[in-house]
Amino acid sequence: MAYVSLSTRDLNVLEKIQDPEYDPARIVQVDTSLPKDPNFKDQAVYEKVAQLEREIILSIQQLELANAKPAAHGVTDVEGTIQGYRNCVTQLGSLIQEYPEYASARNNRAQAIRRLVGDSMLISGSQQLPQALIWEIDDTERLQMAETALSDLDRAISLLTPTTPQTRVSQNVARTLSNAHTQRAAIYHMTSKLMESSTLAVPQGRREGSWSKLDFEENASRDFAMGGRYGNEIAKALAVSTNPTAKLCGQMVREALKKEYGPAYSA
Repeated sequence: MAYVSLSTRDLNVLEKIQDPEYDPARIVQVDTSLPKDPNFKDQAVYEKVAQLEREIILSIQQLELANAKPAAHGVTDVEGTIQGYRNCVTQLGSLIQEYPEYASARNNRAQAIRRLVGDSMLISGSQQLPQALIWEIDDTERLQMAETALSDLDRAISLLTPTTPQTRVSQNVARTLSNAHTQRAAIYHMTSKLMESSTLAVPQGRREGSWSKLDFEENASRDFAMGGRYGNEIAKALAVSTNPTAKLCGQMVREALKKEYGPAYSA
């Protein structure tokens, strides 16, 4: 098998294709010595809050395990799982109310809401996705859940995003930012796929209410890229597949590399 040795400049060009906003000088620097959450000055308080969150998340995981096993009558207890998730959303809400600057709880509440209603939460009357627990939901509740999920993701990102590209972040911060960006991207991406055949219905006052299909695609790609930048390799790959401009540029560069290196590049 032939191998092609690419220069640093070539590698940077390829990264730019995957992430249009890629800048070698803005690579995320993870520092394991930093506090887990910069918004908590008292680490004892942080550990207490994190433990409360872990207990709530554990209950969600137990729900999923229970839902994966047939009940005594031969079917899974979906209604029980739905109620359990609703309880978890409420519990996380109480934790957020007491500690509004705890970004991880906001990220996890958004994830629980996505599990309940799916990523089509900005589409009115659409058929629910297979991964969604609730298959029939009225627009009022759907809009409330969409508002909570998107506001949580917005706030989680704003709470933890470094003030400068050179600012180092902890592993926990990088993980939460990666998850929050990727979750928001998933919602935007699904909306862009469904809005041509269905009706867009966004919570009042949200910026997404005026977006076109292209706006959703571009913002999904941008968030996937940010998720990748903070450590999610799948999100990094999705940043290209969801960006029409990046896909076109990628095709052009691949053709150019094939012409430059010949069969060795394809190998």
